[in-house]
Parts: sequence; structure tokens; C-alpha cells
Amino acid sequence: DPYQIDTPYLDAVSNGLSVAVERLKHEGMVGHVMMDIGERSPLADLAAKYF
Repeated sequence: DPYQIDTPYLDAVSNGLSVAVERLKHEGMVGHVMMDIGERSPLADLAAKYF
């Protein structure tokens, strides 16, 4: 989850996973899935919402 990054040097778009997805999105053998709902505990979803 790119929104759980807790370092001042990275964010949701500059972390390794997001950069890899962006650079490889036009390659035929690469894909990614964005989930609309949290697949974690209700507490983890609450923390992601407020932090």
C-alpha cells in the first residue's frame, strides 16, 4: 500500500513499486491491479484513512 509510507524521502508516487508500475505499464507482459476496498483489518483501514 503506497499510502502507508512513513519516510520523508518517499511518497505514494515516488516509491519503488509506484515507479515500477509507471515505467512498465506499456509492456505487454506486465500488469497491476488497483483494489477499491481494503483487504486488511478495520483498524488498518482506519489508520490509512487518518494517517
